[in-house]
Amino acid sequence: MTTGVALPPTSTAPTIRQVWTRTRGIALAMVLLLAGAVAIAVVRSDSRHGDLDPRSADPYGSRAVAELLADRGVSTRVVTTLAEARAATGRDTTLLVAVPDLLTPRQQVQLRASTTGSGGRTILVAAGSSSVERLAPGVTADPATSLKSTLDPHCSLAEARRAGSADTGGIRYTTTHLDADSCYPSQRLATLIRVPAASGGGDTVVLGAPDILLNDRLDEQGNASLALQLLGSRHHLVWYLPSLSDSSATGTGDQKSLFDLLPSGWLWGTLQLFVAAALAAFWRARRLGPLVPEKLPVAIRASETVEGRARLYRKANARDRAAAALRSTARTRLAPLVGVPVSQAHAPEALLPALSAHLHGDGQALHSLLFGPPPGDDAALIALTDQLDALEREVRRP
Repeated sequence: MTTGVALPPTSTAPTIRQVWTRTRGIALAMVLLLAGAVAIAVVRSDSRHGDLDPRSADPYGSRAVAELLADRGVSTRVVTTLAEARAATGRDTTLLVAVPDLLTPRQQVQLRASTTGSGGRTILVAAGSSSVERLAPGVTADPATSLKSTLDPHCSLAEARRAGSADTGGIRYTTTHLDADSCYPSQRLATLIRVPAASGGGDTVVLGAPDILLNDRLDEQGNASLALQLLGSRHHLVWYLPSLSDSSATGTGDQKSLFDLLPSGWLWGTLQLFVAAALAAFWRARRLGPLVPEKLPVAIRASETVEGRARLYRKANARDRAAAALRSTARTRLAPLVGVPVSQAHAPEALLPALSAHLHGDGQALHSLLFGPPPGDDAALIALTDQLDALEREVRRP
């Protein structure tokens, strides 16, 4: 008689140290990604704050040119709505549109209607293909931008000839207006075009890049001279900074989706995060093939493997899986003994008639034994095991 010693239950849940060991790589990667995103946001917010804003003294602001214009008697007023920009147009006013591409098609048409025939000057800074065609009909933006930043005028426009070389390289334009001035060409396409108005004495200037207006570029080349001449031709300068809060941008037919309102940098950042997450998942995913490619140093007996699996089944109360494994193995061994192919061993219509003919027994009892429901308790599972053993011995009996 043997006496069993009860062993304390062993927890299979991972410990805190094991969880940290498994996830520290992903955690470190996420921390590095967040730190990089914060650093990029801080750097960009510091260096790109107040872009083309005549009130900003940052490198990408335009306060310097506004101060120089004030010394020459030109007043500068900043507006952020389309209604203010339209109301400010006039013969003695220069209207500068800082970012024309932010305007909706409806706003662009309305602004063009206000500037046409006003007698003033309209300056479009880095207008893209969609906005320039509405704000300056007859001017088309080329898809390829200029490779060089500093260009020579090569035109008869007085302002350009006096300024000389300037940093106008950016978007390149073509025009169908025969009386237009096409200056600062890059590969035969102009980066500055002046189109005289048909009536009223005004004109429209399309500038391919904002560099000549920026604080940190104003003292280079002929940038200051060109900027002061273009912006100071009238006594009043209205600096239009389009804003998303402008109520005119929400008119019917011009509503934008959430993705249209998000800056492009956020979309690219989100895409990079998805790529990083996919790479991290691929890195931490289960590898194909055996976990240990070399042979084990010891041989494990089959009985120990069976006993270990049985203990796992018992701990999980997986009597259904244990019974299914026992019945499947029994059917696989019985089928060749009664002349049934192994491929049909798990088909009741093939195995049960052959067994009944061999044993001259009840087919219903055989069906319940080999294909019946899982046992309800451990005693029923042990009884099922004994019955399967007895059935196999009887079939093997000569």
